[in-house]
Amino acid sequence: MLRKTMNATDTLISEAGQRELAAGVFKQATLDLRRFHAASTAVEREFYLDAYSWVMSDDCIWPFSFLNVCRLLNHEPIRLRDELLADLSLGIFAQLARRGSRALRRLSDSLKRRPATDRNSRAATSANSLQTSY
Repeated sequence: MLRKTMNATDTLISEAGQRELAAGVFKQATLDLRRFHAASTAVEREFYLDAYSWVMSDDCIWPFSFLNVCRLLNHEPIRLRDELLADLSLGIFAQLARRGSRALRRLSDSLKRRPATDRNSRAATSANSLQTSY
């Protein structure tokens, strides 16, 4: 029986698929860091230490290492590490407030990057409708 192993450079895996998988790996590590930060059992501590080791690793060999995931998702590894570890020292309310602030900032940035052509085409349409109404 011939088995094929997954390779991040495999042409059968689309770039979008790689990004989705990378986002999933990152999300799981983030959840494990938060959920098991104050672990009370050996299994929970192991989940936390695995996620912490993954985030702190500078390994680039594994296709979905922290550094490669950051590259696939266009994130700066140092900034993400700082955010993840800073979140751990906050209480739940501060974590939620921080996440909400980041979400608002991303929304604001995405609205600022909205193409000017969209606004210009609406202005042109309004001007044309005024001209045709006379």
